[in-house]
Amino acid sequence: MKSIALVSAGMLALAAIAALAQARTEVFAIVPPLLEVRGAETPVVLREAGIDTVVVGGLAQTTVDLVFFNPNARDLEGHLDFPLRDGQRITGFALDFDGHLRPAVPVEKAKGQQVFEAIERRQVDPALLEQTAGNHFRLRIFPIPAGDTRRVRLTYVEPLSRETAGSKFARASRDGGMGLSLPLDYARGAESVALRIRVQGEGKPVMLGQLGAVAFERRGNAWEAHWKSPALSGGDRDHVVRRAAPFRGGDLRLSVPRRAQPQVHVQLVDGQAHFLAEIPVDDVAVVRALPGRIGLLWDSSGSARKRDVESELAVLDAYFRAAGDIEVSLVRLRDRAEPAQAFRVRGGDWSALRQALRDTVYDGASNLGDWSPRDDIPEYLLFSDGLGNYGAQSFPQLAAGQRLYALHAAGSHADDVRLRAWAEASDGGQSIAIAAPRLADATRALLHERPRLLSEQLPGGAELVRESSLPRDGMFRVAGLLREDRGTLTMRYRQGNGHVETVELPVDGRDALQEGPIGQLWAGYWVDRLSADPDVHRARIRELGGRYRLVTPETSLIVLETVEDYVRYDIAPPEELREAFAELKAEQTEEAAEDRQARIDEVAEAFAEKIAWWNAKPSGVRRRESVPEQADVVAVAAPPPVATPAAPPPPQRVLATPPAPALERRAQDAVATAHAEAAESAALREVTVIGSVVAEPEAESSKEMTLDAVQITASTGKRIGIALQPWEPDSPYARRLREAAPERIYALYLDERDAHADSTAFYLDVADLLFLAGQDALALRVLSNLAELQLENRHILRVLAYRLMQAGQPALAVPLFEQVRRLAPEEPQSFRDLGLAYAAVGQPQQAVDALYEVVTGDWDGRFGGIQLIALAELNDVVVNATQRPDTRRTDPRLLKHLPLDLRVVLAWDSDNSDMDLWVTDPDGEKCYYNNPLTAQGGRLSDDFTGGYGPEEFSLRKAKPGKYTVEANFFGDRQQLVTGATTLQLKLTTGFGTPQAKEQRVTLRLKEQSETVLVGEFQVE
Repeated sequence: MKSIALVSAGMLALAAIAALAQARTEVFAIVPPLLEVRGAETPVVLREAGIDTVVVGGLAQTTVDLVFFNPNARDLEGHLDFPLRDGQRITGFALDFDGHLRPAVPVEKAKGQQVFEAIERRQVDPALLEQTAGNHFRLRIFPIPAGDTRRVRLTYVEPLSRETAGSKFARASRDGGMGLSLPLDYARGAESVALRIRVQGEGKPVMLGQLGAVAFERRGNAWEAHWKSPALSGGDRDHVVRRAAPFRGGDLRLSVPRRAQPQVHVQLVDGQAHFLAEIPVDDVAVVRALPGRIGLLWDSSGSARKRDVESELAVLDAYFRAAGDIEVSLVRLRDRAEPAQAFRVRGGDWSALRQALRDTVYDGASNLGDWSPRDDIPEYLLFSDGLGNYGAQSFPQLAAGQRLYALHAAGSHADDVRLRAWAEASDGGQSIAIAAPRLADATRALLHERPRLLSEQLPGGAELVRESSLPRDGMFRVAGLLREDRGTLTMRYRQGNGHVETVELPVDGRDALQEGPIGQLWAGYWVDRLSADPDVHRARIRELGGRYRLVTPETSLIVLETVEDYVRYDIAPPEELREAFAELKAEQTEEAAEDRQARIDEVAEAFAEKIAWWNAKPSGVRRRESVPEQADVVAVAAPPPVATPAAPPPPQRVLATPPAPALERRAQDAVATAHAEAAESAALREVTVIGSVVAEPEAESSKEMTLDAVQITASTGKRIGIALQPWEPDSPYARRLREAAPERIYALYLDERDAHADSTAFYLDVADLLFLAGQDALALRVLSNLAELQLENRHILRVLAYRLMQAGQPALAVPLFEQVRRLAPEEPQSFRDLGLAYAAVGQPQQAVDALYEVVTGDWDGRFGGIQLIALAELNDVVVNATQRPDTRRTDPRLLKHLPLDLRVVLAWDSDNSDMDLWVTDPDGEKCYYNNPLTAQGGRLSDDFTGGYGPEEFSLRKAKPGKYTVEANFFGDRQQLVTGATTLQLKLTTGFGTPQAKEQRVTLRLKEQSETVLVGEFQVE
């Protein structure tokens, strides 16, 4: 389906927010975002736009209604990625159904994605608003009906900003006013636009902009202004009206007098009084004394190229001129922190350090927690966008007396909330956004002490939280809960000159409002505070987002069409559907436990059939002893490329790692080890499974014992070699890099990068070449760039994690697989991949728990058969773990270990795709989906035709001879995230024994119906 980017009304109200993110004071840098609509031959038309803004104190809440029309003959899906300005919060979202707006309800983020995609497959109406990373958001709506309209309502709240002294807005509102920007270019081209603004208070507001005269009138205790686009004319069927000239857009700046006295706003939420106190302060800054030594943390990841580094250097220049003489420890942060470099600045001359920063190569993922503070450094300057996406995400904690300044010139690409949480968690630190036109503001903030909130107390109150430790737009804001009718809030803050002030403010909950954003602001302030370490506080963030209907890193807002959908996916509906929901939900709950047990029974039955296969005598071959022989890996020469007759296109893009030299070296080591182990006794030491009964071992001659229904079998020395098909990417850049000297590959990669910056295949190809050249550190850096692409794309994150596992870096793969599990808990592969990664890093209990989720989960029908594959891996972990995991919650019928001579597992990264595993034995018999059981005893798992796999080939007794492994790309039904389907194959000999050996292979295929040779086993 063709994808067309349209600047069609900026996609609902969200374009307004994105524009607001660009606008401050008198600067209106409006860049309407692009709405991506798939399958649109004719652009979507914005019919109506309505904007309603209410200002109370220093806060503004805006509700935007938009009605847009799809003139095409097919239903369309629209989605928009956009940033919010720091301080803006979405507080409501609604979608129309048959002329009625249905409000969105909160849902766990991963569940929201799952539900949206599942319902979309059924061609039913869902809408989803979610946070991706930092302050970036994504809206997805389906459908935009063919030949019809769709209405959306969005509500957001934001603080007013302080007018710049001397500006035309400040002069118009008598200097010292507060302002609100309303850029309206998102409504450009609309047929009808209506604007209503209501400002509570005594002072008359002023509005300036491109819409002409907008007058305010006094109504009750507020000032109101109304504006409508020029009169509509004409009409036709369905009451569609037209205007001669569509709305041209325009910019508005609302300015209101600033209140000099503190104010308190109170609101009841579910019977609980929430308050917000606003305390104006004179934000007077005083020059501060700079330390004699600092740490400079320089984000050098690939995404750092979006920062305005020259502006950052200009701020540093002012800092060092003010410091004079200072010692600097520079640490570059990317996928791994580089060793610190020491620089000495004398008389403000930092030319050597500046040149070093200018020479920085920006590449790799953002692992911002990979450094350790030094006790002898009192101040750190972090230059970063704050968007960590790799490795452990916990930011190091500074000691008492150390402070952190977090600076960036990344604009809307930065995570301002996270940066502020990190900085303000230190003693006196702050975050500073650097804007090229306003460098003096950033410099002043870095070189001066500002007022700082020290404490807040409220007897009879609870869970007090501040918006920031520093005044924002000349205002301290503190929110909390009231446990009593009233109380006195006491706040202490330190002026820039060190003088401490105390403010006492009465808080009275007896006249609390029934509606408003106060409760959501309180919850939002807590989410911001917890964002300093979101992994630790994930459950609390989820709870706050769900209770207060917030879009957070853990919760999204979703709208569904029918009450049955809310019941099916266990999502609490809006008020209008709750009665019907409760009735249906009661019926569903009674069936849940029965369904789970039925699933386990079904798996147990299938597993019993597999056990029978394992015990059976293969047809067509004589029965041999029941003990599998040891399988050791021996490297042999790779055969020439083989083209399968059924698939004329030659094999392409086949990669095998580890590189050939490393494979040979490891194989030699394996051979030596195997000879030593073969000389040892085959008797097994006694082991214990927690919570289980250990059976007595049988006679040693049988070389096997039963352990809590898990059978362990010793091995002797059979030799099995693996030959892997050579890989040679065929793209022009790959040929260029392949023909270069090894020491020049990375430089040529940097030269090619801009032309392929968004291509996952490019980074995969280059990383493979660097691995082959023995430059593992650079290969890992290049590979880590995948984490920088398409925020929270689970497909790309899976590919990256697979390749890290293949490169022998499971510790780096674990946090990525954990993120994939959070993003896609509806896919069993998310748990299986994570379980195998846990096993690889020596966490068997976590591995067993994750794999058992695969075995017992309620999965979509297209994932049938994965339970038995995960069960084989679970039993392998249980038997071979150094410390036996607790298996008490595992159904004993499922604990049976089935070791194998040969095992091959195929998985792939593209959903809704059909891939096939083929294995041909020495007798020429092919094991594939139409022949899953071979005469020799080979067994193929269920055929996966709907996405990801895995498919598994198992062989208990390997007959001597050559086994050929092939992968057949039967076709896909989706747009591929890597430009080609990426296959992952794991080939294991001696599976299930302590001496198991495995090799991993990666293939990338572009052509449908393509078959490639993966490799060969040679059994001697």
